[in-house]
Amino acid sequence: MNVPIARRSNTGRVAILLATFNGAAFLSEQLDSFLAQDHRDWTLFWHDDGSNDATAALMKAFSLRVGPDRCVHVPVSAGRLGVLGSFMALLRAAAPGLGEYDTAAFADQDDVWLPHKLSRGVEALSACPSGHSALYFTRQILVDAKLRRIGLSAPLHVTPGFPASLTQNLAAGCTVLLNRAGAMLIAGSEPPPGTLHDWWSYVLVSAAGGRIVADSEPSVLYRQHKANAVGAARSRLRRAIAAARRGPGPFMRDFAAHVKSLGEHARLLSPAAARDLAVLRRAIAGGWAERLEALRLPGLKRNHWTEGLLFRLWFLIG
Repeated sequence: MNVPIARRSNTGRVAILLATFNGAAFLSEQLDSFLAQDHRDWTLFWHDDGSNDATAALMKAFSLRVGPDRCVHVPVSAGRLGVLGSFMALLRAAAPGLGEYDTAAFADQDDVWLPHKLSRGVEALSACPSGHSALYFTRQILVDAKLRRIGLSAPLHVTPGFPASLTQNLAAGCTVLLNRAGAMLIAGSEPPPGTLHDWWSYVLVSAAGGRIVADSEPSVLYRQHKANAVGAARSRLRRAIAAARRGPGPFMRDFAAHVKSLGEHARLLSPAAARDLAVLRRAIAGGWAERLEALRLPGLKRNHWTEGLLFRLWFLIG
């Protein structure tokens, strides 16, 4: 859906959370795109996960360029953290100061932000009730390693929310902004091992009754290259082929892991999500009858009906 943006606003402080690892090849263009934002009230928090290229040097040079108050290094002494661990460390490092920030924005090292990314997201989130968790995300312009356009990410065919968030992640992390309540919610949680920061944020905010704001206006140039941590399939057919090759095992492991972790955060869930979760837990532990009951949950669907058919099959046999 389109998010109505009445005007561009420079109100609201943003904490940009950047995780890096051997990103020197593309990092400078991303840093330049932060400086090109028409919303200028931001501070960059960054963590490097043990790069052995020029990434750290580029970040230190950027800190000198903008000043240490706008580029805050988050060191972690626990060894390699991976993608999930890095972003959770950044959120938790920024959390004590989140009272000073209205918004937290995830950032990948190899993308390029469009100039309106922050202003449009901040404006959309400002319409959400104060103290009520919210997550904003957009479509992406897919580009190759040299920023040549490939196409647009898939449009939405479903309303994002819970329990749809368990079936697939619609909120690409490179586009995600969390309001203060949403950022604090995620920072204080324990995601399941093996998930990603963006998917867990989408799952938990939606299950907690938070607002999910989807914007069809792209906000980033999402670079596709051989070193992508995730990347984006360029067509529904390719996504289907890739899913079929993976089989039901990985999908059901992710599904069950998110359900289990939500059960461990029961105090945070909305009453409606708690009821749905009880049905899903019975389905995972039970047989065909329980799974058929779960499939009748109105929101338990994927973004396109063809993907939905595969999901339903896997859910029944998984």
